[in-house]
Amino acid sequence: MKKSILLILLIISAYVKAQDYQLSFTGSGESTYVDSVFVENLTQGTSLELSGYDVLHLVGTTGINNQLLNNQVKVNIYPNPIFEVSNLEIVNHEPDNIRIEIYNSNGIPIVSYRDKLLNGINVFEISGFSAGVYTVNIKTSSWQKSLNFVSINAADKIPDISAGNNVNIDQYNKPLIKNTKSIKQMQYNDGDNLLLKGVSGDFARVLTIVPNQSQTINFQFVPCTDLDGNHYAVVSINNQIWMAENLRYLPNVVGPVNGSPSEPYYYVYGYNGTNVEDAQATANYNIYGVLYNWQAAMSACPSGWHLPSYDDWYELVNYLGYSIAGGKLKETSTSHWNSPNYGATNRYGFTALPGGIRSSIGSFGVINTDGAWWTAEELQGSVWYFNITYNLIDIDGGYHDKEMGFSVRCVMD
Repeated sequence: MKKSILLILLIISAYVKAQDYQLSFTGSGESTYVDSVFVENLTQGTSLELSGYDVLHLVGTTGINNQLLNNQVKVNIYPNPIFEVSNLEIVNHEPDNIRIEIYNSNGIPIVSYRDKLLNGINVFEISGFSAGVYTVNIKTSSWQKSLNFVSINAADKIPDISAGNNVNIDQYNKPLIKNTKSIKQMQYNDGDNLLLKGVSGDFARVLTIVPNQSQTINFQFVPCTDLDGNHYAVVSINNQIWMAENLRYLPNVVGPVNGSPSEPYYYVYGYNGTNVEDAQATANYNIYGVLYNWQAAMSACPSGWHLPSYDDWYELVNYLGYSIAGGKLKETSTSHWNSPNYGATNRYGFTALPGGIRSSIGSFGVINTDGAWWTAEELQGSVWYFNITYNLIDIDGGYHDKEMGFSVRCVMD
């Protein structure tokens, strides 16, 4: 018995390392449709963009042909190993009859199934298999394939194969297989952390995953639009929903020599004029957003969102780990952060950027080295802020004067 369990565990380990995965995308909340998806492999520093109806194929080694051609057939079982129910997915290029037979490790047939294949994605559910290794034989009039799966289900149930949710390509104006943009490959090693940004019209959602099976990714879209009409990507971290980019609300603008602890002031790093359109045309505005004195920050967040309190920030930082929170929040590249951007992993997609500050002496400074964000925590005329630095992995904080110009990240009410 112990030898059998060890054998199954060894086979499981081999399958996990050898698998590749397919990710498809859907939306919920404010929109069920996904227009586009931006994918970044945070571990490897690679990225690509695909349409929301595309399938992302994560592979150990990308081939010469990234797409599924008309004369190719794709067969996959996921999850594998299986516990109770798994999916046998067959991507076929033309309608056909199919016969599926499953054998145990002794070559004894366990279950047989006949059906019709669509021109598209065909999914069959397999379930009820006791612990062990099984072989699936698939045969049509034009091709046949065999593959194995491992079951770790200890319960005695009746093995079964049934039809799942299939997609007939002929039903769509944009064919999933004949369209060369239907399946996109990305090199992936088990354990890599992926950042996914799904966009649907005015909504955008960021999430990070470490895939270990083929799956459908759901982007839960929520509204985040400021009074200027700017729309923001959002990200869930623990039990909070944060903006995944700095606030850009800019009702008016002044140069850094102007400041006040009581009147609202808005700044764009490096801009010294008063024309809003000119300020919004700058690269710094579009990358880093706006710097606000505290009075402006208190009323700048979109409806349904608020300037985070100290407790809001503390909940985030405590969840990440205070001594490493800065690294987990920082964008990973050095295209905005100065090198070495120490410890940056952007683990949950917060994508903190070094937007610099407007100092109380009336000048801009520390862009590309520091990012500073206001809280709503006031004490004796000063306000708490949090700061992240390019060469540190932790997050710093303290009280500062209200006329300072810092970035703003809003948190959902």
